[in-house]
Amino acid sequence: MKKVAIATVVLASMLSATTVLAQQKMGDMKDMNMDMKQMDMGKKSESAMQMTHHTVGVVRKIDLKAGTVNLDHEPVPSLKWPAMNMAYKVQSPDLLKNVAVGQKVQFTFIQKGSGYIITQLGK
Repeated sequence: MKKVAIATVVLASMLSATTVLAQQKMGDMKDMNMDMKQMDMGKKSESAMQMTHHTVGVVRKIDLKAGTVNLDHEPVPSLKWPAMNMAYKVQSPDLLKNVAVGQKVQFTFIQKGSGYIITQLGK
């Protein structure tokens, strides 16, 4: 019983010392300026950090004025999307010049805000 009591006192002392050291370390960290906006984290341009997605689809509608194309496309593995019909904005109206309704196309797109924008569109 005496050994258990001694072990308990030793363990309590060790825990107390560990707690004091942890509190000292936390106190030291309070003085650190952790403004993440000022830290250089190897900043990359938005386009360098932007993930691209690729799939194939059939053009169902083209709206040159709105700069959109409606595609009936295959699954998009990178987003875990099933096949679906969806309207996309295009990065440049020139992308719509070489496609026609009913045409099967390959396309690449990115997410921008809550929408998706086609960056490449073609056969």
